[in-house]
Amino acid sequence: MKYFAVHYQYADESPEIVALRPVHREWLAALGAADQLVGSGPYTDGQGGALIIIRLPETATVSDAEELMDEDPFSREKALEGRSIREWNPVLNVFRSPDEDLN
Repeated sequence: MKYFAVHYQYADESPEIVALRPVHREWLAALGAADQLVGSGPYTDGQGGALIIIRLPETATVSDAEELMDEDPFSREKALEGRSIREWNPVLNVFRSPDEDLN
């Protein structure tokens, strides 16, 4: 599996973010049910934004991760101020999928 770190930039109390948050979280739950979501949550330093870690097949590219994240209601409704996606290598992988080989 490949992992991607997705950084969202937005103001915490942006009216668009607040309005879309419930459907955004439903969408994240669907990713979790598909074993594609490793974790997500807002930054707590008062600067807004969030971090989402996703898991995709070994053949996935950043473009694949971008396509997936384009489906997020925050992205679809253009509520984000910015987004970056980078492939990430969890060397000490505590995020292992239940079906991944432990070797």
